[in-house]
Amino acid sequence: MKNWLLLSGAILTEVAGSLGLKAATSDPWFYLLVVAGYACAFALLGAVLRGGMKLGVAYGVWGASGVALTAVLSWALFAEPLTWVMMIGIVLIVGGVLLVEMGSGSHGKAAAERATEPAAEAGVA
Repeated sequence: MKNWLLLSGAILTEVAGSLGLKAATSDPWFYLLVVAGYACAFALLGAVLRGGMKLGVAYGVWGASGVALTAVLSWALFAEPLTWVMMIGIVLIVGGVLLVEMGSGSHGKAAAERATEPAAEAGVA
């Protein structure tokens, strides 16, 4: 649970940094938000990985969620287009991340079971 909260923080700070980058094109002071956002995002992502979350899951969720949230917030904050094709893409991103997460859970268990089978047969515990 803690890892997922940290990952949520990493996503939100990365999105803040990305939105700050857009805002900085009009007001250079927003570059402070960019630097702080990305620094926090990477620090939090590192904490998630140290906490034991698999890199494929953490990075997949972080990257995909960031893309989807940035697209929606760019539409809301900067009046950038959000077309039906983009919305289908966001749905596909979410579906892909869910598949990676689900596959990681089942693959991890199967790999752990396979890793312990030969040791048990050889009498090694």
